[in-house]
Amino acid sequence: MAPRLCSISAATRRLLGSPRPSAGVAAAAGVAAARSYSKDNEGSWFRSLFVHKVDPRKDAHSTLLSKKETSNLYKIQFHNVKPECLDAYNSLTEAVLPKLHLDEDYPCSLVGNWNTWYGEQDQAVHLWRFSGGYPALMDCMNKLKNNKEYLEFRKERSTMLLSRRNQLLLEFSFWNEPQPRAGPNIYELRTYKLKPGTMIEWGNNWARAIKYRQENQEAVGGFFSQIGELYVVHHLWAYKDLQSREETRNAAWRKRGWDENVYYTVPLVRHMESRIMIPLKISPLQ
Repeated sequence: MAPRLCSISAATRRLLGSPRPSAGVAAAAGVAAARSYSKDNEGSWFRSLFVHKVDPRKDAHSTLLSKKETSNLYKIQFHNVKPECLDAYNSLTEAVLPKLHLDEDYPCSLVGNWNTWYGEQDQAVHLWRFSGGYPALMDCMNKLKNNKEYLEFRKERSTMLLSRRNQLLLEFSFWNEPQPRAGPNIYELRTYKLKPGTMIEWGNNWARAIKYRQENQEAVGGFFSQIGELYVVHHLWAYKDLQSREETRNAAWRKRGWDENVYYTVPLVRHMESRIMIPLKISPLQ
């Protein structure tokens, strides 16, 4: 049987200009390493007496856990692409998105763009920041409705997709704000679906634990969902390669206190998932 080819319309060729090849990314299956909590319970219990905890009854967790000094809102998009169209999808995205973000009238900045390497295959992940919160989001959406190039891009892109979904996110106050970085890097997006009512407890534990994961500057950003699927946490990490990822994660287990964080947060999780991602050429996070 002959392989299926992605049909590219004249509109796509106009948006792309001259065609250019885009390298595919190899696919394989990843294996997550299991960790166990050390038995030093007495010391962990004693240290917990001196940890400041947020009273969950005072306010919504979005107010208690998000950054007060900024009003940034993030949008993450997951696009499942037809396998035969992934190269064309990447080329179209790389040709159009940078031009949209050159317009200073759009209160929106590109944070990162990736293809999933390990995890869901033939998938693109995009992360945007809206400086100014929900008003900035609505301002941007209303302007895009009148942008002919964007509408043509979106129409052509739709022919390449199997499905898509998004979430609106806030960033945890104790995480770094994602900043552009030079590559080459691979990125891991770890997604945790929590039990309802446990976000405050999750934040209390990670506010202490994040210091154990900062030495190699691997922590890129931490977010929790506001619209879309709720009680979802995304942690974004950067590593030079898979070997560096393994060494960095193993080093955390040798630090007193990291095992305590795992012990207290694992019972809060209903489901967890890891994606290893490769940045597109246009991604500010390389």
